[in-house]
Amino acid sequence: MTSSSSPSQAAQSSAQNNPEGLRADALMEEDVAWSHEIDGDRDGEQFDRSERAALRRVAGLSTELEDVTEVEYRQLRLERVVLVGVWTTGTARDAENSLAELAALAETAGALVLDGVVQRRDKPDAATYIGSGKANELRDIVVETGADTVICDGELSPGQLIHLEDVVKVKVIDRTALILDIFAQHAKSREGKAQVALAQMQYMLPRLRGWGQSLSRQMGGGSGGGLATRGPGETKIETDRRRIREKMAKMRREIADMKTGRDIKRQERRRNKVPSVAIAGYTNAGKSSLLNRLTGAGVLVENALFATLDPTVRRAETPSGRLYTLADTVGFVRHLPHHLVEAFRSTMEEVGDSDLILHVVDGSHPDPEEQLAAVREVVRDVGATDVPEIVVINKADAADPLVLQRLLRIEKRSIAVSARTGQGIAELLALIDDELPRPKVEIEALVPYTHGQLVARAHTEGEVISEEHTPEGTLLKLRVHEELAADLAPYVAEPALR
Repeated sequence: MTSSSSPSQAAQSSAQNNPEGLRADALMEEDVAWSHEIDGDRDGEQFDRSERAALRRVAGLSTELEDVTEVEYRQLRLERVVLVGVWTTGTARDAENSLAELAALAETAGALVLDGVVQRRDKPDAATYIGSGKANELRDIVVETGADTVICDGELSPGQLIHLEDVVKVKVIDRTALILDIFAQHAKSREGKAQVALAQMQYMLPRLRGWGQSLSRQMGGGSGGGLATRGPGETKIETDRRRIREKMAKMRREIADMKTGRDIKRQERRRNKVPSVAIAGYTNAGKSSLLNRLTGAGVLVENALFATLDPTVRRAETPSGRLYTLADTVGFVRHLPHHLVEAFRSTMEEVGDSDLILHVVDGSHPDPEEQLAAVREVVRDVGATDVPEIVVINKADAADPLVLQRLLRIEKRSIAVSARTGQGIAELLALIDDELPRPKVEIEALVPYTHGQLVARAHTEGEVISEEHTPEGTLLKLRVHEELAADLAPYVAEPALR
């Protein structure tokens, strides 16, 4: 009689004979029962196939902020800075205003200002900027506040940076590096990024530092190959400087190529006799807001220093119908680093080549006269001293009436406006219309209807005083430049030079 065995007995027998094969079969079953004999020796928890393939959350990895105190702590840890300035000239109020502006720059860069100190000196200390004794006091302030960065209100030499860092034991940067950081954050266009990169490399080149093997020399270039150990070679820091110089040369070529394209557009505007107006002024004075109000350009407006860097050119029209271009330029600031002036010189040429400058100043600022002086200094550097200027005192709705009266009395060609509310905009447009250069030749011409292109040119390139449609053609009384006057000469009724 043949005996039959149960499935469980068969499984046990198979497990004894071929345990690995049975374990492989069991792994392929989604709903196989857990067995101590089969699964007892496995390491860790066992899952069905669908569970093994599913995403599983790992506890304890989330960094989401859960309460207000944690949010505040995270914000404080972003960057904690202490400001330090040297007061050499001017009044104590001037030094405090300069440090307040440095605080605004630091906040724009994303830092939290914890404290600020000013020292009265005849000139900055050659070693530590503020002197060894004051540097030790600054170290105590850094330890007390828990700051991790010190920002100096001036441009420090490489030696001053190194010596001051050795004393305060935290990172030290100067005003130039801070402004360059803000420019790097806000530059959006290809040209703006290239100009900022060039300025950063110019600033960084003399401040390169090496530690350890960064100062070691590479092997010399022996003529016969082999060990090639003849000659001292160059150090790693010398190699870095050489590469930076090569990048700077390449960046200058790229900026020059971009300048060519902008020059062509400028020449086209001059060829078409289109007047140009440049908006210049201190940073955060409201230049972009004024551009939006005058042309509807839709440029980014933000209550921050250097919120917009890339120049914007828009077409506009005067109340009398004359076309002109309105260009928004980069904002200026006191002690603007010369690296930036050189890098942005091609962009600032818009100011020098314009027919009229709208010099925008913040009427609500504590010291608007100093803003005017700082901007005019940069304007002189780019050679735009001969361009007519209108001082536009912006933010009149928030300014002190006495300050407005003082500015309007000091600046003879000035007007108070508010780009936010529209106050004084109509008067500004009328003033622009009066100040823009006018064509020299005043003529009266009867243009046949078959020459409509001349009528169109008269509207775009000249100033139409009156226009009348007659059976013979269009009777125009207008002011035009010499080139258009020559084209209209066959139809002129009575020319008159003004």
